[in-house]
Amino acid sequence: MCRSIKQLRRPERDVSEAEIEAAARQFVRKVSGYRVPGRANASAFAAAVAEVAAVTRRLLAEVNALPPEQRDAAQRDAATHVLAEAQP
Repeated sequence: MCRSIKQLRRPERDVSEAEIEAAARQFVRKVSGYRVPGRANASAFAAAVAEVAAVTRRLLAEVNALPPEQRDAAQRDAATHVLAEAQP
């Protein structure tokens, strides 16, 4: 996991558009291997950032639309899955 990418879903406040864009940009940088894309790759890089940001917005909207008890259950299931994968 990239250490620079921060968790965006927080119960205490809504995520800002700038935070979504920054996380999307960091993800695309990590995947592409480019901190700053060259002129030839700039449009592909920008398109990827826009798509990742759009998917992030949709994900956050759907997760936040769940009733609190379903969100808690999903979080527990995810934690259990991560722990199970970490076992040798």
